Amino acid sequence: MIDSHTGGEPTRVILDGGPDLGSGPLAERAARLATEYRDFYRSVILEPRGQPAMVCALLVAPVDPSCVTGVIYFDAEAVLGMCGHGTIGLAVTLVHMGRIGLGESRIETPVGVVTVDVLDANTVKVTNIESRRIHTDVSVEIEGIGTVTGDIAYGGNCFFLVDPSPIPVTSSNIRQLTDVTVAVRETLRAQGLGGEVGMPVDHVIFYGPAETHEGHSRNFVLCPDNAYDRSPCGTGSSARLACLAAAGRLAEGAEIVQESVIGSTYRLSWRKGPNGGVIPSITGRAYVMAESTLIFLEQDPFRQGITL
Repeated sequence: MIDSHTGGEPTRVILDGGPDLGSGPLAERAARLATEYRDFYRSVILEPRGQPAMVCALLVAPVDPSCVTGVIYFDAEAVLGMCGHGTIGLAVTLVHMGRIGLGESRIETPVGVVTVDVLDANTVKVTNIESRRIHTDVSVEIEGIGTVTGDIAYGGNCFFLVDPSPIPVTSSNIRQLTDVTVAVRETLRAQGLGGEVGMPVDHVIFYGPAETHEGHSRNFVLCPDNAYDRSPCGTGSSARLACLAAAGRLAEGAEIVQESVIGSTYRLSWRKGPNGGVIPSITGRAYVMAESTLIFLEQDPFRQGITL
């Protein structure tokens, strides 16, 4: 396996040793990983081998022969439809391995084919799947906070986006931001508020003012495992672009800089999609950190990870 980080958010690319998920559509293989191999995927990402903030990228054979690889992403809590920071990290990892070079390559995910444009050894532009705003001005009541109102949008995962945040989006507020966004997500789910065809909200994003001159805004992103995204979140940025476009707040082709809660950045833009949504572009930087082999000894009491 090879570890990298994108804007501080780690990605672990699993090269081999994963379960046999068959050769059908990636969405079916992802569902099989989620339902039949939960112990496996949690064991490679939980402590002591991993950490809650990490996302893993399991390489699989693509169905589409034009793709350099297929990939299934997961964190400690869920198998994901897509992962933007993970795709940037995967592209940089594939360059490191000599499997791709500069220029464009196609990668198949469970939600569709995405394109990576490798600009240099560390900089990658991802063209994501079509993203869309689903609901506007959805409000929930949160104890101690009051009414929280946001949009529900899809960018490869399902997001609830709140702008402006009821809490300042600063690194000193990470604990409170985590607690409140968890409460928001639980309330949305309890009230049956989500995306299309019963899709639950799995991520929550709060937005505040940028802290740099070039920044458009700063975000805090809650992931399915209750860890916060150290990067500005690629699929979340895709959902954000869909909302900004639908609200007439960002012109097609215009570029903005999205800051994360720790200050890392993506450059974002969009073009019109064929089905009324937007095709997002996310440019970020990733760095390879380690090459290693995970060992699972039968006598190891924590071979399946620490699940407390």
